Amino acid sequence: MKSLNEIKLVLEKSSGFSFLDIKIINNSLVCHSKNENIVENIIQLKKHPELKFRQLVDILAVDYPNKEKRFEVIYLLLSHENNLRITIKLQIEDKKSIQTLTGIFPSANWLEREVFDMHGISFDKHPDLRRILTDYGFEGFPLRKDFPLTGYKEVRYDPEKKKVMYGPVNLQQAYRDFDFRSPWQSPEYIKQEQEKNNK
Repeated sequence: MKSLNEIKLVLEKSSGFSFLDIKIINNSLVCHSKNENIVENIIQLKKHPELKFRQLVDILAVDYPNKEKRFEVIYLLLSHENNLRITIKLQIEDKKSIQTLTGIFPSANWLEREVFDMHGISFDKHPDLRRILTDYGFEGFPLRKDFPLTGYKEVRYDPEKKKVMYGPVNLQQAYRDFDFRSPWQSPEYIKQEQEKNNK
């Protein structure tokens, strides 16, 4: 079993990797990759005899709307032999795509579909890139920072028509002006307490 420092040393000395940087942050190994090198880097991490990162744990994305490269895509891999995880990060612009990992890790199929559905990041040569969590006619990408909290459409089930219906967003609750009074006590109680404190 290798330590984090030993794994870092292997990554730095091996010619098979083309990471931008390799760091140990909060007792975790974090590598940054260019978009065009991500597939080769992950193949090497999986096949390297000393590393053996053979399990893809997750793929996720973070939206930074003010950055030129808006999205950070994060891959989490696990090596059972070394009992270690590695995080690979890459930066990507909006409307750019990433090579799929489905040929290396079949489990990447659903993970990439989720990233596509929630952020709108597409994966080249993905065998079935379509929405996985939202409906097929859904507009927008819910985990982007510019997606409105209410969404663009309201979805409800109509028991008479026995189907899901779409309509414009209609907020049922009227605007409320909160006065911050205690909901467990009457306003008179609060008023008396305030008068006592003012004396």
